[in-house]
Amino acid sequence: MRRTILVPLLAVALTGCSLLGPDTPCTRADADSEVALLWRPADFGGLDAARIRLCVDGTCKTRSSGGPDDPFLRMGIRLSDDVGASTLPVRLTVTSVKSGDTVVEDSARARLTEQHPNGAACPPTVRTATFRAHPDKGLTSPKGMKLQG
Repeated sequence: MRRTILVPLLAVALTGCSLLGPDTPCTRADADSEVALLWRPADFGGLDAARIRLCVDGTCKTRSSGGPDDPFLRMGIRLSDDVGASTLPVRLTVTSVKSGDTVVEDSARARLTEQHPNGAACPPTVRTATFRAHPDKGLTSPKGMKLQG
């Protein structure tokens, strides 16, 4: 009898939402809709050897490439809460700090994926996309990205 009660309760706890009704509280993990960019600093030379610039739908951020001993760095551009299921233009520019030359320039369309950090029936609903900045290929998928050299 105890197992019969514990298994459904464990399932409810692991999903982050209660199946017992709409007035039952959900977990409170927060998240934002965003397009994120990951990179390995070692791919772009020595300490802060490059400037990484990410633009999404007209909003841009720039960050230094970091140190070669850092496994990876991340930058994200937050999207409006009402972005919806859409695709957005993304542009990557990597510039050498030493020479000022553009070493990587690429663009793509970000297809946003719906995410539910607290479970499907719980808020918030966010939309995200993630790219990798690759020194030879530009904007690529982060799948299979090694975190060490």
